[in-house]
Amino acid sequence: MNDKLSKIERLQSELREYAIASAYLFVCFMVILMFRSAVLGGSGFSAVPVGFAAAKALILGKFLLIGEAAGVGSHLRSRTLLQHTLRKSMLLFVTLIVLTIIEELIVGWFHGSSVAGTLDARQRHSPMEILATSLLMMMVLIPYVSVKELSRALGPGVFHRMLFASAQQSATGESQSGHGAKD
Repeated sequence: MNDKLSKIERLQSELREYAIASAYLFVCFMVILMFRSAVLGGSGFSAVPVGFAAAKALILGKFLLIGEAAGVGSHLRSRTLLQHTLRKSMLLFVTLIVLTIIEELIVGWFHGSSVAGTLDARQRHSPMEILATSLLMMMVLIPYVSVKELSRALGPGVFHRMLFASAQQSATGESQSGHGAKD
């Protein structure tokens, strides 16, 4: 019974992490779409880009969790939290690239494209577009990894209490339950 409960708790925790990662990515992608629309003089959003942003957020959210489950960047030795965060962000970025290429190859295969045909379709993007997209993805990953690593460094629940405690509780160092912030 206890083993079944721990599996349910683990599933709930993983689903919560997936929802948070996917929601964060979706918001970031929507901001990028809004910026792109504003720069290009678009008249708003259609269902296609919003649906694409949602699908990509769900896929990349799962890829992030796969990377974390595989321990990508977890065993790095760094002198500072900043170094660790930047290295882990870079390794997760590489993980996302590799898994995205694999995903595109699988999708291409389902649509009857050869590996060469699928990879050739990727080369239609200019080097500047690929660089810009890569830099944007790094800019999205760094805050995500920073928050997760800071939360780990502070200990279970501390970061959450710091974010969601009232200003009065934060000033006195108390949490919702009345315990000190240094528990």
